[in-house]
Amino acid sequence: MSRLEQLILKLCPDGVVYKTLGEIATDMYRGSGIRRDEITEDGEPCVRYGEIYTTYGIWFEDCVSRTKSGLKTFEYGDILFAITGESVNEIAKSCAYMGRDCCFAGGDIIVMKHKQNPKYLAYVLSTDDIQRQKSRGCVKSKVVHSSDTKLKSILIPIPPLEIQQEIACILDKFTQLESELESELELRKKQYEYYRNKLLTFDQRGGGEQHSGDSEK
Repeated sequence: MSRLEQLILKLCPDGVVYKTLGEIATDMYRGSGIRRDEITEDGEPCVRYGEIYTTYGIWFEDCVSRTKSGLKTFEYGDILFAITGESVNEIAKSCAYMGRDCCFAGGDIIVMKHKQNPKYLAYVLSTDDIQRQKSRGCVKSKVVHSSDTKLKSILIPIPPLEIQQEIACILDKFTQLESELESELELRKKQYEYYRNKLLTFDQRGGGEQHSGDSEK
């Protein structure tokens, strides 16, 4: 029996309790708009909603952008949701902030504070079942919107913190393995392209005119 199975048997033998995000959130609020021209090389770290879709994974420690114009902040352990997007199937993508700085949240980001394991929440909020809950009721159009009201209704499993920690550690190991495999695959791809180009590149010889002359005989 694995350690996780032992913990489940010991700490929740009757099953895991499900709660809504509204029940586990100690606070949930919207960020403040940060325009593209307000991103600077210095200033305080910040996240704009589009970066949650394009830049950050399940969790992150460092912000790629900085600004001097932020108003609403987030900190270690907070969950960020992008409530505007282009796809119903990806709306409200979320991630956990695991860094130590106090950062600014851009507009169309919902910040959720809580007392759970942040990585566990980030992983469970990325599952297909939870994504279906995020997408439910959203209208497909050029721009898709969600809201804090919709997010608060999302139902997720909330096992004891010790089990949350164990699950997060297991999934972290798989995430690291996946990253290593992707790096290895990218290296092999570049190696293949190099040898493919080298092996299929030849010195060009003359003779075109001779062939033309032969065809006239």
